[in-house]
Amino acid sequence: MNIYEALKNVEYKKKLYFEWKHNIRFVQTLPVKTEEEFLRMIGAKTLNGFIKWERSQEYKNLLLLLLESRVANDFDIIYKVVSEKAKDGDEKSIRLFLSMQKDIQVNAKLAAKTFNVVEDDSEDDDGLVLD
Repeated sequence: MNIYEALKNVEYKKKLYFEWKHNIRFVQTLPVKTEEEFLRMIGAKTLNGFIKWERSQEYKNLLLLLLESRVANDFDIIYKVVSEKAKDGDEKSIRLFLSMQKDIQVNAKLAAKTFNVVEDDSEDDDGLVLD
């Protein structure tokens, strides 16, 4: 599950707050709203309710999903840098590249499992007909 899928299960105003606070709006070309503009948009006077919500497990879980996504993006950038240095023959980068390669393979196998479709029971049909 990614952050956007998780936010579908959150109360609408809380979803808007989370997107506003962490700047993860889908349309990035729009200017970022100030606190006053955000409060006016949702029809609230203060952020107090949201600040209280930040202490909840729901908010913490959303934050973990967001951070997981950011780590994946950072990992991509680091991988590209290490890969280039390894290609140039830097010994430390070569060792790090090989280590990263192993980690990527393990995680890719786990990720692939999320995309496997459960096979139809009809494929397990042995051809016997019961009357």
